[in-house]
Amino acid sequence: MLGFKRLTRSSIVASQFSKLIDKNLQSYVLPLSQHFLAQRTSNRFLDIYQLGNKAAIEKERARLTDEMNRGYFADIKEHKKHGGKIAMANKIIIPAMVARKFPSIEVNFSDGKAFKLPIVSGGNGDSVDADKLDIPKASLLCLTFRASSQSMVDSWSLPFVDAFRDSKNVNLFQVSFIDSWLLCRNPIKWLLLRAMKKSKDDEKKGSLKRQTVYSFGDHYYFRKELKLLNLVTGYIFLLDKFGRIRWQGFGAATPEELSSLLSCTSLLLEEN
Repeated sequence: MLGFKRLTRSSIVASQFSKLIDKNLQSYVLPLSQHFLAQRTSNRFLDIYQLGNKAAIEKERARLTDEMNRGYFADIKEHKKHGGKIAMANKIIIPAMVARKFPSIEVNFSDGKAFKLPIVSGGNGDSVDADKLDIPKASLLCLTFRASSQSMVDSWSLPFVDAFRDSKNVNLFQVSFIDSWLLCRNPIKWLLLRAMKKSKDDEKKGSLKRQTVYSFGDHYYFRKELKLLNLVTGYIFLLDKFGRIRWQGFGAATPEELSSLLSCTSLLLEEN
């Protein structure tokens, strides 16, 4: 959610990585103070890495190319065109037989407790006691990668809470993604969670609680699987009790899209 520019980070990482995998690495000029260390580590690193991980190198090259082709400024430019509405939400519920599963992701409450989303039937082996997490018939996951998308997810989550405040079979999680290397390191991570706990309380109306959780680290392949390209917009997913994506929205809610979300949620509550 915090606004860090991926373009700069990707460029730096790409530069460093290309130097490591360059075939002419031994001719790369290092400061005099690092020559001795380089002689002892560079060849060994490359030998071990290249023996069994050529596919991993190619995979990382493809990732770097992908990230450099689409960075922060590309997201901002696209956002100016459509205001975060990269696509319209589903009008009807996605049939269970063709619905794809939401990828599992580890998140933290602001008190530091970790568990995995989505919470699905059959248990998920989380560090939080699974018996304390009721399996919902419907879960709304609101994903934010930058602070600028907070108002977008609020346009979905606040009316959702009002509509299903008395339902015990609905969960609502707002997931804030933090990919800064510094903020993901202990103890900075725990200090950040502590600050979040003091500054923001989860909102509860009736039985339904809007819970804010945080996911730290590299989310590239998670985003790739869900095809989440623009990181300055918000993403909304409605899941059934098996963790299948039954509805999806983008950006800020329109009245028609919000009506569709509430209708599809009601249908999930009626499913066996």
